[in-house]
Amino acid sequence: MTPLRASPWLVALLLSACAVRPPAPEVPPPAQAPQPVPPVAAPLLPTLVPADWSAVTSWQSDSAEEAWGAFLQSCSALGKRPAWQAVCADAAAMPTPDAAAARAFFEQRFQPHEARQEDGSAEGLVTGYYEPLLKGDRVRTQRARYPLYAAPDDLVAVELASVYPELKNLRLRGRLVGKKVVPYPSRGEITTGGDNGGFRGRPIAWAEDPVDLFFLQIQGSGRIELPDGSHLRVGYADQNGHPYRSIGKLLVERGELKLEEASMQGIKNWGAKNPEKLPELLASNPSYVFFRELPNGTEGPLGALGVPLTGGRSIAVDPRFIPLGAPVFLATTEPNSSVPLNRLVMAQDTGGAIRGGVRADFFWGFGTAAGEQAGRMKQRGRMWVLLPRTAIETAAELRR
Repeated sequence: MTPLRASPWLVALLLSACAVRPPAPEVPPPAQAPQPVPPVAAPLLPTLVPADWSAVTSWQSDSAEEAWGAFLQSCSALGKRPAWQAVCADAAAMPTPDAAAARAFFEQRFQPHEARQEDGSAEGLVTGYYEPLLKGDRVRTQRARYPLYAAPDDLVAVELASVYPELKNLRLRGRLVGKKVVPYPSRGEITTGGDNGGFRGRPIAWAEDPVDLFFLQIQGSGRIELPDGSHLRVGYADQNGHPYRSIGKLLVERGELKLEEASMQGIKNWGAKNPEKLPELLASNPSYVFFRELPNGTEGPLGALGVPLTGGRSIAVDPRFIPLGAPVFLATTEPNSSVPLNRLVMAQDTGGAIRGGVRADFFWGFGTAAGEQAGRMKQRGRMWVLLPRTAIETAAELRR
C-alpha cells in the first residue's frame, strides 16, 4: 500500500478540520458538604492541571443553579458513558437545587482542573456568539436572493483518527475527481458565478442580506424569518474544508477599519458603506458552511455535543484540550469592560476559530441584544474544567 503523504493542501485541511460547529452523534438525595478527596496524581490531559476548589476564581459568587438545566442537557448526551454515568444519574435523581445545593453537588462530585495553553500560560481569549435572526424565504424572490445551501452530495469527509490517533476531531474534506481527493470549491467559487468550481448547490432557503448570511455561517445556526412571520430554524450541516480567514482582521490590515471597530457591527456598517467592495471581501474567507433545517421545538440551537445550547451557560471549546460536554468554570469580563463575568458553563460546542487549551466562545442566546453582546466580546479569561471524581482513573473515557 502506498503510504499516505501530507501535502500542503492536506495540512491546511487538517488545520481547519473543526471548522464550524459540526453536530455530533449521540442523578441520590441532594449533595452533602464536600468531603476531602486526595489530590489527583497527574492531569488527565497535558493541558489540564488538577486544582483545589479554593483556587477557582470567584466560584462562590456564581448562581450555579442557573447552569443546572444546561448540565442536564450535557448528561443527556454523556449519561451512558462510563466516565459520566454515575454523576449524571445522581443529578437526574435530585430535585432542582438552589445555589448552595448546586455548588455542593459539583464540589463533591467533580475535581477542578485549571486549563492551560500548550506553552503553560493560564490565560486565553474569550469571544462570543449567538443565534441570529435573518429575513428570508424558502424560495428565491427579488428580495431574498442569497442561498443557504444544503450539504452537497459530492462533498467527502475522511476520518483519519483510526490511522493517526493524534488527528482525533480532525477531518479531511474535499471531493473525488477520478481516484483523487481534491479541494472542494472555495467560498469565492461557490458564490461568484461562472462555473462555481464545478459546484452544484441545493438551496434550503434564501436570505435577503449577504452580510447577515455570512455571519450566520460564522455562528453556525440561526433562524430565518419568513414573509408570513414564522421562523425557519437552520443549523450546521458541513463545511467545505477550507480554513477560516477573519474578514475583520483583513479590514484592519487594509486600513479600512480600526482594531476597535472590527466587530460584527463594524463590519456590517462598513459593508453598507462599501457595497461594491463587499463581494470581494466576503470571498476572501474561503471557508463556506452548509446548512440543514432543524425542528422549531428545541429551546436553543444544537451544538456539537448534539444538545440544545443554553444562552449564558454554554460555550464552544477546542475538543482536543477540553472534553466536550464537561462543566467549565469561566472567569472573564463583560464585553468591552472590566466588570467580572464568572460563570459555570458547559462545553457543548466547537468552532473553527476556537483553538487552544484556554479558548472559549461564549453563547449569548438568541436575537439582536445577544448579537450586540457577542459582537463586542473579545476578552481575556481563565478556565477550570470540572471532571467527575469517580472517573479520574478512566482518562480514555473522558477524552472521548
